[in-house]
Amino acid sequence: MTTTAQPFSPYHQLHRGGTSVILDATTAGMPTIIHWGPDTGELGESELHDLASAARPQRVSGGIDQPARLDVFPQERFGWQHGPALEGHRASRSWATALTTSGIRSSEHGLSISADDPVAQLALVTELELSANGVLAQRHTLTNTGSDAYLVNRLSTVFPLPHTATTIQDSTGRHLKERSAQRRPLTVGSHVRESRRGRPGADASLLMLAGEARFAHRSGLVHGVHLAWSGNHRLSAERTITSDNFITAGELLLPGELGLEPGTSYSTPWAFGSWGHGLDQLSARFHRDLRARPQHPRAPRPVTLNTWEAVYFDHDLQTLKELADKAAAVGVERFVLDDGWFNGRRDDTAGLGDWYVDQAVWPQGLSPIIDHVTGLGMEFGLWFEPEMVNPDSDLARSHPEWILHTADRWPVAARQQQVLNLAHPGCYAYLLERIDSLLTQYPIAYIKWDHNRDLLEASHADSGTAAVRETTLALYRLLAELKSRHPGLEIESCASGGARVDLGILEHTDRIWTSDCIDPIERLDNQKNTNLLVPYELMGAHIGGPRSHSTGRRHDLGFMARTAIFGHFGIEWNISGIDENLGAELAGWVDFHKENRDLFHGGDSVHADHPDPAIDIRGVVARDASRAVYVFTLREASLTYPAGRFTLPGLDPAAKYRVRLSEPLNDSVGNGQSALCWTQTPSVLSGAVLRLAGLQSPVLFPEQSVLIMLDAIDA
Repeated sequence: MTTTAQPFSPYHQLHRGGTSVILDATTAGMPTIIHWGPDTGELGESELHDLASAARPQRVSGGIDQPARLDVFPQERFGWQHGPALEGHRASRSWATALTTSGIRSSEHGLSISADDPVAQLALVTELELSANGVLAQRHTLTNTGSDAYLVNRLSTVFPLPHTATTIQDSTGRHLKERSAQRRPLTVGSHVRESRRGRPGADASLLMLAGEARFAHRSGLVHGVHLAWSGNHRLSAERTITSDNFITAGELLLPGELGLEPGTSYSTPWAFGSWGHGLDQLSARFHRDLRARPQHPRAPRPVTLNTWEAVYFDHDLQTLKELADKAAAVGVERFVLDDGWFNGRRDDTAGLGDWYVDQAVWPQGLSPIIDHVTGLGMEFGLWFEPEMVNPDSDLARSHPEWILHTADRWPVAARQQQVLNLAHPGCYAYLLERIDSLLTQYPIAYIKWDHNRDLLEASHADSGTAAVRETTLALYRLLAELKSRHPGLEIESCASGGARVDLGILEHTDRIWTSDCIDPIERLDNQKNTNLLVPYELMGAHIGGPRSHSTGRRHDLGFMARTAIFGHFGIEWNISGIDENLGAELAGWVDFHKENRDLFHGGDSVHADHPDPAIDIRGVVARDASRAVYVFTLREASLTYPAGRFTLPGLDPAAKYRVRLSEPLNDSVGNGQSALCWTQTPSVLSGAVLRLAGLQSPVLFPEQSVLIMLDAIDA
């Protein structure tokens, strides 16, 4: 087969937000990204030609005669001997594709690359968009131009990596310990992370990261990719024997789940890639993009009290009124009634799916508690778990065909639950009517939308075909429709805690519940790793009771507050009976958060790379570097005593800063030791000195922390 010259430019470049993406369109098949990363500046045609020439590999002994290139859509037809971008077939035919570029259209900040294969009868459009902050977005749209069905098994986007990417980091976890980081060398072969849970899952990798050997928050070139999808997915990092390093991202399709009928198309979820000299810079690109979205929350994030760990299923009106009274007294702005308000829901074994207010518990409906809450000046929120059902429910008994299952057998239960098929028109209509009806009847400003189990054997009951993809899309439609009908409604994505955290769900919701574990020690890593993608204002971070319900550890209020202070702040604790002194302390923390939440929810997240694993230093610096707040935490006893100096990253090196502890909220400093000089009177130091020389660490007990405030002053 011969190819002819194509009517498009041989080279293309995108430059934006400190990022450059340069493509060579002369390669066989589809264009090759020959640079993605730091800004190179606009290159002339001659320099582009020389750069492309310099990137072409040599033919080697034992190899193929025309060495394959890692292009945006690698295919075996052009010599690619690793996983292809597309796996599919047409009744076992057309599995080996030869999609070849037919046109490239440029927009202001992106490219749309068209390709076709008349033999396989397929057409492809690959979109690349570069955001204002330098995040590269990719997706493919595949169209069946043939006369019979084409079955898609896999379709992935590809992000090339520089040769310096020798170490990878992803995250794993479980319920109560989501997003725990793990690292390994990027050796020849594939490191694959798959989610087959019908949602990302507690063990999902939020990002696939690849960088220099010791990349950290403030150093080392590092690239990362995220897939904006709330169903099954696949991320991989690969190094080939021919020195191609790359990350792939795509939806994980179950057998037979996606068949393209003649004339129909499939678009992959968007995959987003960021890079940085250190993880903080990589994250800042994501955060700034999210904050620029038109639907991003603009109003201050309300301090929230959720009733779950306060009362669990014990919905007693007088108890809840007393809790609301105390919440309002300490400055809470949103009161959320959790699980237990609907028919038959006295524990988690029954009632789920019957979304009618239980008259046995609420004989006058929810108006008495809602009127009380709103009368105190707080918003009211309500818990739902619309995607799940208890077999012991009127819904399950009436409509077993709405439950995802295969061959007349129920999937293995989890938390005494099965999963509803939102793609079933009847099920979708029921859920929309029930939730919409309650939102219309009551002044509900906020929904906590839960999802408490992984999916197993998720099939349409009538056909037995896989249904994860269709139910995920139906979920997006349902969320969008509710928001359309109720402007201003906010929705939280909760999934057994943090088991559904992705930019797909955040396109339709206003925050994620980061973890069901509120233990501040566990939250340190969880929140740091979630913050790699998600800015603080979208991360639920609450103060729990003195004894953690999930670990049994005990912590004082100050330590819990300092750990939660940057996030979408709240309380998960029965505070109705706390004494006056503890109430005043809690109110002080709420006031402190309110006074600084414009900084916490608009500034840049920074993390110091301290060599002592016992020490954690993180902060938020204003975009203009005029002020900053840091939290210094001693996670455990350090080997050195006292601990050495620590530095404060992210400041303007030329600015002078007044440095002080945040009094009177720091009750941990001293512990019977002599006082630190810089904690006694405010010190004035430059940003450069604070970054390079630093401060002497305070002596703390393990599992204690201090807040450090910085304000720029006139020279």
